[in-house]
Amino acid sequence: MLLKKIKGVFPPHNKNTQFCKARFLPLPAEVCIPMSMHSGTPAKPVVKMGDEVKVGQLIGEAAGFVSAPIHASVSGVVKSINDRDMITGKKATSITIASDGKQELHEGIKLPKANTLQEFLDAVRDSGSAGLGGAGFPTAAKLTIKDIDKLDYILINGAECEPYVTSDTRTMVGGAEYVHQGVQLLKRFINPKKVVICIEDNKLEAINKMKELFDGDDQVDIFILPSMYPQGERKVLVYNVTGRIVPEGARLHDVGCLVMNCTTITVFARYFKLGIPLVQKVVTVDGTAVRTPKNLIAPIGTPIKELFEFCDGFVGEPKKIIAGGPMMGTSLPSLDVPVVKTTNAILAFLEKDVKMPKVTACIKCGRCIGRCPMSLMPVQIEAAYDMKKLELLELHKVNMCVACGCCAYICPAKRPLVQVMQLSKDLLWTEKAAQKAAAQRATEQKAKEGVAI
Repeated sequence: MLLKKIKGVFPPHNKNTQFCKARFLPLPAEVCIPMSMHSGTPAKPVVKMGDEVKVGQLIGEAAGFVSAPIHASVSGVVKSINDRDMITGKKATSITIASDGKQELHEGIKLPKANTLQEFLDAVRDSGSAGLGGAGFPTAAKLTIKDIDKLDYILINGAECEPYVTSDTRTMVGGAEYVHQGVQLLKRFINPKKVVICIEDNKLEAINKMKELFDGDDQVDIFILPSMYPQGERKVLVYNVTGRIVPEGARLHDVGCLVMNCTTITVFARYFKLGIPLVQKVVTVDGTAVRTPKNLIAPIGTPIKELFEFCDGFVGEPKKIIAGGPMMGTSLPSLDVPVVKTTNAILAFLEKDVKMPKVTACIKCGRCIGRCPMSLMPVQIEAAYDMKKLELLELHKVNMCVACGCCAYICPAKRPLVQVMQLSKDLLWTEKAAQKAAAQRATEQKAKEGVAI
């Protein structure tokens, strides 16, 4: 299939921990587990202060279809249930557990049984699985597809295109058996026409492991992608692998595709094999301020500061600490926030590496247009936003922006294009909401006045 030229940028890989096996972090004295670690409705606490809990015990039940259960990552006593800061800077109801150091498994842990699609979806939900590529969308909800017989592709996303981050790579290598089992479960219950494992070409160890495991499986392909950012963005991945374009406002399954992070499928695979839900995460700890970069296996709820301490601290005072990669990550409010389900990396940088460049006037070079993976025109969108021309924002398809940051990265004038794109989307949403509310009020007023509608 002849595709258009693939667009993106080439930031330094800095995969310093690519060959570092994930090591278990020493058990923290306490963990703080937010009830909001996934998209949708936060989980509802089902324990109270003073309760004794064990590893894998349900402490927060799913509170809706787009929600996910949450489980204790340590054994011990519930110390408090209150609002605490999260990685995002927002507050969320959180359950703090003081560890007893025993790590006893909960007596209720048992292997799930699934003979039907619904039983499989129920088990996936019970595992606590959510999109671990960063979005955190509950996995069971994602797999609940109306026209499942029209699903052509499930793409297993192992691209991991963000600089520094290698936690997915280590999962594909160290947890390869669970990747394999996860794919087998998807084949059995979802049964797409093809499962495609997508890996960038700079991850040879993971590529060879996947090729070895799936050798002879005609329903599974290993697709080697060029190392380019943002290969792992779901719409970009769909296009680069299948040639299909996801239209504005459409979902991936509207074009017969589904994208799942490689670590996500290991969660429910492990649950089927061991009965243990999602209670720990592989986290890359790196950045120019980190003395000894490592991949760590940390209980969910572990304070971020303990990961840095296990990596021998800092070589100098960090100026910025990021959860996720440097392109799309979130700057942390403090080192006391906890590891959550979607934490794949914690990066700390020295001041010289994060000093903000001087913003100058746009020189109309068009580099942002040439590199945008969604073929948008950021320079025109910025102009439309400055003029508050909503019709132009819609014309230039600003809602198709995936906030990858390629435009800002390549801009010689260092324009804050990512922020402008998000502000533009917010402006459109606010205006649409205001128009809808005004129309509703007009309709209600006419009804009161007895005017025929």
